[in-house]
Amino acid sequence: MAYQLLFVCLGNICRSPSAENIMNHQIEKAGLSDRIHCDSAGTSSYHIGSSPDRRMAAAAKKQGIELKGSARQFEVDDFEEFDLILAMDRENYRNLIALDRTGQYEDKVRMMCEFCTRHDLKEVPDPYYGGPAGFDRVIDLLVDACEGLLEHTQKQL
Repeated sequence: MAYQLLFVCLGNICRSPSAENIMNHQIEKAGLSDRIHCDSAGTSSYHIGSSPDRRMAAAAKKQGIELKGSARQFEVDDFEEFDLILAMDRENYRNLIALDRTGQYEDKVRMMCEFCTRHDLKEVPDPYYGGPAGFDRVIDLLVDACEGLLEHTQKQL
């Protein structure tokens, strides 16, 4: 059984699909594709079925990473299916915890930035309404967080 990671942001078109694809890139490089699986979701239903934001895809491409997938909304069943659920910001975290009515999955929900080793931000900022530099910054931050997360996940295997 593979270790299951779920990345969550608001709309599932910028931050969480970037984290999912960056993590998959790093997992592949580490030769662990058969042992770790990733997915992403949004807390809202705004963009269900949409591809990742083109500005985010352009920023990821500069790092040699292709953004694949289509947006979906987080479902309560995801608590059961995934070993670790990674929220991009505090609002996403609070929304996830609110869906866990019994409190039994709280230990599965973590902040993405907890795994950063080079950046000291506590949240992954939403670049949606900003300029290109914001998208590049988010990619750099997520590369850092995914490196730390991969190290953490390897210890869990």
